[in-house]
Amino acid sequence: MTPIQLALLIFGVMLFLMVVRVPIAGAMFIAGAAGFVLQSGLAPFLNFVNNLAFARLANYDLSVIPLFILMGHFATQGGISKALFQFAAAVMGRFKGGLAMGAVLACAAFGAICGSSVATAATITGVALPEMKRHGYSGRLSTGTLAAGGTLGILIPPSVPLVIYAILTEQNIAKLFAAAMMPGIIAMVGYMIAIAIYVRVVPGQAPDSEDVEKLTFESLKGILPIATIFIIVFGGIYAGFFTPTEGAAVGATSTFVAALLKRELTWAKFLECFHATALSSAMIFMIFMGADVMNASLARTQVPGQLAEMVVAMNLAPLMVVSGILLLYVVLGAVMDELSMLLLTIPIFFPIIMKLNFGMTPEHTAIWFGIMVLMTVGFGMLAPPVGLNVYVVNGMAKDVPLSESYKGIMPFLISDTLRTLLLLFFPGISLYLIQYLT
Repeated sequence: MTPIQLALLIFGVMLFLMVVRVPIAGAMFIAGAAGFVLQSGLAPFLNFVNNLAFARLANYDLSVIPLFILMGHFATQGGISKALFQFAAAVMGRFKGGLAMGAVLACAAFGAICGSSVATAATITGVALPEMKRHGYSGRLSTGTLAAGGTLGILIPPSVPLVIYAILTEQNIAKLFAAAMMPGIIAMVGYMIAIAIYVRVVPGQAPDSEDVEKLTFESLKGILPIATIFIIVFGGIYAGFFTPTEGAAVGATSTFVAALLKRELTWAKFLECFHATALSSAMIFMIFMGADVMNASLARTQVPGQLAEMVVAMNLAPLMVVSGILLLYVVLGAVMDELSMLLLTIPIFFPIIMKLNFGMTPEHTAIWFGIMVLMTVGFGMLAPPVGLNVYVVNGMAKDVPLSESYKGIMPFLISDTLRTLLLLFFPGISLYLIQYLT
């Protein structure tokens, strides 16, 4: 069996296990273990596994993941999301479709202290969906807006997938966060424009006028906790007062204090924050270890290196190679979640990208590619047949058929496509803020 045939067999086994509903971490571990043993034998595999967990979990940089997740849970359980949506609705309520635009704005602001797409979608849906229904928004537009808005949870820093990309490629997390800021804002504005066009082109999706609360000092005061936390965390990181990992700890502590001041964080909710964080972190770290075994098995086939050399020898235009990789991510998004895709594919694709000449420094190339991958991962959170965000939001909207929710996200997928093309052909947009970092 040739190395390429073996690599394809390993991938095939992994996909088959996923189809029969084996958890993704287990599917990668089993397929990778089988490939490893076939190539090197049982004893070397057992020796590799013996140190795997400690080698992965002893990584100090990984502590940023549970800390940012905990930060998001404190914000959710502390009642910060409700005040945030009320402010956003008051700001955007004067426009047609303004409540939907306010939901997008609320998702963007909540994402700035969350780092999770699903958590952002679920949290803002809980407060925004009843209001949108009460004002006469269709189930299609309501669920589509909230599912798309949820992706801003990973597009606007902090972003758990971006942290994982930084760790896998040994890039500076602070610079990746800065690079994601402009694309995240463009995504937010693009979604609002998509809503404004949609409610005018498709009648009956939103009311002609909305009776929402006016912007008051009280509603403005409601967003002060998030603004303060964002300034403390990212101001401290970029001013050099602390590292991103320390910033995550400061952010989690600040969010906890803000939740206490809101007086909505009960003892039961406090325990739930840590329980949910532990579950999410355990899932992520199990996927890490499964991907480590899978990647070690693939590395022994030497196929990743051969692919890189093959692509370089073909003399394809660098942008054509990136476009092909991004399209593959869209396809993989139909069967895998974003973390699994990153952990499995970045060790394969990143060496290929770094061998191509994009007219940028290696660091800028790595950062730009990370942002492009992040944009495509956000696309996969919406696109059928999986679209995890769509399932989460639709599950909270019991009376809306899933087909209607998928129709509702189509304008946002168009916006995602246009934004991805913009960032693909103009890398300077992603790299603009990096020049101000020392």
